[in-house]
Amino acid sequence: MKVLSILRNAKISAFKCREVTREIQGMPVAAALDLLAFTPKKAAGLISKTLKSAIANAENNNNLRADKLVVQEAVVGEGPTLKRFQPKARGSAGPIRKRSSHIRITVTDEIEIKLSRRAKAARAKNAAKPTKPRRVASEAPEPIPAAVATTE
Repeated sequence: MKVLSILRNAKISAFKCREVTREIQGMPVAAALDLLAFTPKKAAGLISKTLKSAIANAENNNNLRADKLVVQEAVVGEGPTLKRFQPKARGSAGPIRKRSSHIRITVTDEIEIKLSRRAKAARAKNAAKPTKPRRVASEAPEPIPAAVATTE
């Protein structure tokens, strides 16, 4: 089942916001939230808020489990633009456009959770590695023999 969440009139340009939404499409929601938490952009906070809203909508309104949800679609559209002017030299005015955007996130439980190539490779690498026996803290390392003094 598809569940939708929309943030309207976000005070950020759609161009800046799309850069972050491209990264989370097709990801499980837990991985998407982790990625957004460590993305140092203003858009990441707004998208994270919208994604959390979509997850809450899925859990409360449709009785879906959050661990089975996948971000199916994350779309950012242009919102209204506020037009302002700044005084310039010799009595002229320069236009300033304060852009806004609409963020729409769709989550679903109908898509299988697929691992990325990196995750598959890491999982295969870890499975193939032989494990070393761990040294217990109570076991002390062998003492180093004292140096033997020689006389000439």
